[in-house]
Amino acid sequence: MKTTIYDIAKAAGVSIATVSKVINGTGRISTDTRERINEIMQELDYQPSVVASALTGKSTFTIGLLIPDLANPLYAEIARSVEDRGRELGFNLVMCSTDNNPRREGDYITFLKQKKVDGIIISTGISNEAGLKSLNLQRIPVAFVTRDIPTLEADSVRVDDFAGGYRAASHLIGLGHRHIAVVTEDMNLQASRERVRGCRFALEEAGIEGGGNTVIESVSSVEEGKRHALELLTSEHSPTAIFACNDLLAIGAVQAAKELRLTIPWDLSIVGFDNTLLAGIVDPPLTTVSQPIAQMGRQVMDLIIQEVRGQKHGKQRIVLTPELIVRQSTTFPRKV
Repeated sequence: MKTTIYDIAKAAGVSIATVSKVINGTGRISTDTRERINEIMQELDYQPSVVASALTGKSTFTIGLLIPDLANPLYAEIARSVEDRGRELGFNLVMCSTDNNPRREGDYITFLKQKKVDGIIISTGISNEAGLKSLNLQRIPVAFVTRDIPTLEADSVRVDDFAGGYRAASHLIGLGHRHIAVVTEDMNLQASRERVRGCRFALEEAGIEGGGNTVIESVSSVEEGKRHALELLTSEHSPTAIFACNDLLAIGAVQAAKELRLTIPWDLSIVGFDNTLLAGIVDPPLTTVSQPIAQMGRQVMDLIIQEVRGQKHGKQRIVLTPELIVRQSTTFPRKV
């Protein structure tokens, strides 16, 4: 027989109203009481009716997450952090991979609305403006993580991409590099533009003429990073360093260098961006710009749930400071 709210109240020795407040995240309930009720709900396998909650206009305790590609460690780590924080707060996660395809984005937005999710977190380079406007019109809370659309009234948590690009280039310049190439994701993405802009600013500040003009746009994958790095490294004016605007592209550059029998970092220095799990286990370990991934996931979930619960007014745009993690993929240039 299916466990009911009455069973939970009887087992916990509290009123039905108290159990209801714990389920809905409302009212003032002591931490001990809330934890005891949650434990009993788990023991008795209590499953609140999401459909009934949605039909009565109540919370479904579900948040949607749009990411470009779960195979990218950055988004896998973001998703894990968001999910973990959601579970702490009593919310489930519905995750959708969009491949940054506007049609898929639109389809998934429609799907999430049909599922009556309480809010949607977006970590894609979303370009489906019609879909976003429909969320605004229906007053479905939206928050961005690792991304932001300045023209949209929405919460966001991201890193300072300009500062990250600037620090990556400054590190290479400080080692003596003057021929630095950049491999980046789609320049239509604000994060890509800002990372490249920060890199170019550092080069111009150092008086390096034409520095950073070799900018290659790429699909975000190891394979494409390798292909573009091979093109750069077999060109007439091959760089002494490559700044790859994410770790997947950087690892592709590592593979290209090894295929050409170049020694990293002596023949080629490589800097990535994100500091995903892969950055520390690739050979050699990757110098990279670190995003505080776990912190970003927790903060964006906090923001959207606060809005779902009506606990905040106005939007917050949180910009975190990146950190350069120096490992064994960079050193001074052997060739000048």
